[in-house]
Amino acid sequence: MSSGTSSGSSLGTQSSQSSRDDMNLQAQMENRRKRRKESNRESARRSRMRKQQHLDDLNSQVDQLKDQNKQLGAALKVTSQSLVAVQAQNSVLQTQKMELESRLGSLTDILLYLNAGTTTISTSSFANAAIMNSGITTTSGACDVLGASTWSQQPVDLYYQCF
Repeated sequence: MSSGTSSGSSLGTQSSQSSRDDMNLQAQMENRRKRRKESNRESARRSRMRKQQHLDDLNSQVDQLKDQNKQLGAALKVTSQSLVAVQAQNSVLQTQKMELESRLGSLTDILLYLNAGTTTISTSSFANAAIMNSGITTTSGACDVLGASTWSQQPVDLYYQCF
């Protein structure tokens, strides 16, 4: 009978050993699960921090771009105002140029007319026309550009009479 007790006690030892192993295994699994949970929490915390940092960076970039946009808008406004001023000045100058060209043409016609009366060329009228069209004129006075020496009265300011 002693052999039965020993086999019963060995069965009891095996079952208690088995239950201790099960408890150890469960404790190890519980520790792993806790470590995994803690690791996941820490990973989630780092992920939230990265996400917040990215959001802060984006907000900072938005503010920077808004400031840059304001500066560019102000520069565009100044440039547009300068453009309008330059265009207005250009228009005035174009008008003055046209007026001066017209006056110059009128004065040139007057000079040609006056010089035509004072030319002393005894060639054909064709030669006279060629000389007048080329701008070469001869006058009876040495420095009498407008032919004032041939006028019977005081010279009139032709510049203002043309306009």
